[in-house]
Amino acid sequence: QVQLVESGGGFVQAGGSLRLSCQASGVSSSNYDIGWFREAPGKGRESVARIASNGSPTSYVHSVKDRFVVSRDNAKNTAYLQMNNLKPEDTAVYYCAAGLQTWVFNKFDYWGQGTQVTVSS
Repeated sequence: QVQLVESGGGFVQAGGSLRLSCQASGVSSSNYDIGWFREAPGKGRESVARIASNGSPTSYVHSVKDRFVVSRDNAKNTAYLQMNNLKPEDTAVYYCAAGLQTWVFNKFDYWGQGTQVTVSS
């Protein structure tokens, strides 16, 4: 069982930055890949970024590439999503999720409660 808690969301103007954190706890949380997802009003959940259990590889949706950076510190059981040059279309609830071998199975078994990110124009 893995528990995930996101933090770091908030309100920012376009062009600003935020760093989201995903604190994991539970058995062998460092064995899990971490994915970041977002859900905007009226839209479905979108995969934003992913990082493997040992930190490599990483992947990004095209719309955030070169603006967002996913990382993790397994000693702290924490993953991060550094979001730079934020745009109003990045406004959403952001979730982190954990899964095993997600590049093979594409399945995330544990989810956090989400954190709101609002970007004003």
